[in-house]
Amino acid sequence: MESQRNILIIALLLVSFLIWQKWDEHQNPPVVAQQTTQTATGNNADDANFVPESDSVQVDGEVPTDAAAPASRNLITVLSDTLKLTIDTQGGDIVGTELLEHNDSLNSDDKFTLLSNTANFVNIAQSGLIGNDGPDANKAGRPIYQAEQHDYVLADGQDTLSVPLTFTNDNGVVFTKVFTLTRDSHVVNVSYNIDNQSAEPVVTQLYGQLKQSVNSVDEKSGNMLMASAYRGPAYSTDDTRYTKYDFKKVKEANLNLTTANGWVGMLQHYFVSAWIAPLEDGNQIYSRNLNNQGQAIIGFKAQPTTVAAGSTQTVSAELWLGPKLQKKMAAAADNLDLTVDYGWLWFIAQPLFKLLHFLQSFAINWGLAIILTTFVVRGVMYPLTKAQYTSMAKMRMLQPKLAALKERFGDDRQKMSQGMMELYKKEKVNPLGGCLPIVVQMPIFISLYWVLMESVELRHAPFMLWIDDLSVRDPYFVLPILMGISMFLIQKMSPTTVTDPLQQKVMQFMPIIFTFFFLWFPAGLTLYWLVSNVVTITQQWYIFRQLEKKGLHSKPDAKA
Repeated sequence: MESQRNILIIALLLVSFLIWQKWDEHQNPPVVAQQTTQTATGNNADDANFVPESDSVQVDGEVPTDAAAPASRNLITVLSDTLKLTIDTQGGDIVGTELLEHNDSLNSDDKFTLLSNTANFVNIAQSGLIGNDGPDANKAGRPIYQAEQHDYVLADGQDTLSVPLTFTNDNGVVFTKVFTLTRDSHVVNVSYNIDNQSAEPVVTQLYGQLKQSVNSVDEKSGNMLMASAYRGPAYSTDDTRYTKYDFKKVKEANLNLTTANGWVGMLQHYFVSAWIAPLEDGNQIYSRNLNNQGQAIIGFKAQPTTVAAGSTQTVSAELWLGPKLQKKMAAAADNLDLTVDYGWLWFIAQPLFKLLHFLQSFAINWGLAIILTTFVVRGVMYPLTKAQYTSMAKMRMLQPKLAALKERFGDDRQKMSQGMMELYKKEKVNPLGGCLPIVVQMPIFISLYWVLMESVELRHAPFMLWIDDLSVRDPYFVLPILMGISMFLIQKMSPTTVTDPLQQKVMQFMPIIFTFFFLWFPAGLTLYWLVSNVVTITQQWYIFRQLEKKGLHSKPDAKA
């Protein structure tokens, strides 16, 4: 270690580079999809790229891409303990979803709206039956379903709520579309019961798709340091556990992938809507860009189903509508929990989140859980911290001998370097020993940053006093200022090898620079760093007292 200056500059550059790298990754996900090829249902390339602008659709496996349903159509409201759905009877699409356990903003009683259909923004979940005899493949338009009532409510003591919608075609085939909601669940089961009482077999194909406006007037971007969360399509297949496919890529190339299961989703900060395809071979994942509507689609098509004359058959898929709850999403579909995107440091972030979750289970308060997590992390790192300050103390003791080497060899850098290495070897001093704790600490810092950014459990989570949301910055900047003061104290307590006055001035400004950066970080992250600094001050005081007893350390000069 040459000096504290180098350590702090390296730490600063590492923080800045990694956060910029993650911001760039969120804004520009890698391209992994292939260009659209011939579809499994036999459409040629022109048919596959055809996007109707009205309610008319193709019958040979082409999925409807009609505009969002106007408000004049009949709407049904479905209420469970976790979800409030608005279903359009034309097509049976979900055109509105409120998450009843999540407020829209911290000080609002309005519930968070996940799916919506407004003049400014469209975000809806569509599903239906296409194929030769599917009701959604009718050129006259999508089917108008009949419902027994306009409002459905999950009653007290009731575990499931089923909402049946029926449509009968001209041949007497009855299609019953059933939405099933379960208590304490964000999964909506969407099934089709096909009752074929005609004289001919019926061939249909289940599809589910998510349609969303590319631009959003309400979308918030990150500030100079806080990366904005990813919003856009994503999917999972047998070959790819989790892949973002942003709106730009949807515009450039249509997805056409085949998988035995998988899911397709629309992601946003803390929340996700996702169709979970049936567990069968031959599911097709696709995307479409609707230039004329400013919207994009990602969806799946299941294998065609043949229902013999005089028989019935049921096909179904599931739809996740809710927050990014890792445990519940993992139970709903393989790899759906990966939408909680911790980036390339997931192997550190995942254990950190589990530790936080465990500590919060008995601490109740997420802020206290962050403090306890800091104690655990710093406790584990204590041997490294002790080695760091021991190395710093030994380096300080070697300063007279290093000065003698400089006077002896003058400007001969090669001989000076050889002499320094021999001295370090003789005195058993590792010049890089003081850097290791910083190197270990920074990945933990970045990982915790993304845990706080991506974990919905911390959304609107209060700490105490003025900190009512740990996932956003301190509104009064108290924590960043305290963090800067603690960093200044650490600097004053630490032995230094810096003798140049200019370098000393630069060192004095480092706490101010770091305080400025932390002004924009989530309060939970700043709390972690502040408590970590307090623990460091305590450990540093204890370690230096032990070193003083061994004659390896003396109190730093007031001018240092």
